[in-house]
Amino acid sequence: MARYRGPVERLERRLNADLGLKGERRLNGKSALEKRPYAPGQHGQRRTKLSEYGLQLQEKQKAKFMYGVSEKQFRKYFQEAARRDGNTGANLITLIETRLDNVVYRMGFATTRASARQLTSHGSILVDGKKVDIPSFVVKPGQKIEVKEKLKSNVQVARSLELTNQTGMVDWVEVDTAKVAGVFTRVPAREEVVIPVEERLIVELYSK
Repeated sequence: MARYRGPVERLERRLNADLGLKGERRLNGKSALEKRPYAPGQHGQRRTKLSEYGLQLQEKQKAKFMYGVSEKQFRKYFQEAARRDGNTGANLITLIETRLDNVVYRMGFATTRASARQLTSHGSILVDGKKVDIPSFVVKPGQKIEVKEKLKSNVQVARSLELTNQTGMVDWVEVDTAKVAGVFTRVPAREEVVIPVEERLIVELYSK
């Protein structure tokens, strides 16, 4: 399936989850999900009970849309997670967390993963001093991530860092906001990654 390009707030309302797709509006408490916490459309306020399959599919959709990955990419992550030792669901989430666009987002250089993906694909991100324009690039512990010199004074990047400082930085990155650079110190444990996804249901879906 191609990457979703429709109204993201409508998508969050449909899935009834804050997926971090709207950036500053969400951080300022102005997201559509907070104002209208029910599904979009004429019958959005009706109560509907999802089947077991529906619940499993919904959790997969949450993860895919939140991280901005296609069905093909997501399945590859699942296969790699299943191949590794340990809990498959936990492996899946921590694997996706090492994507370059996600690390750029976690470091606060962008307010959304979509913005971080755009920064990356436009060649504005350096990894250990070298340009990397592949959003799915796997970042390894100890690698330095920074914004290109000409964008370090960019208003949007500065605003994003300001908002991230207000909400708090995750524990597995160290960021020098003055230099607009940071280090991915380690792969996070699953319990450290706070996201509205029950990966157990995704594992059940793919295991059928």
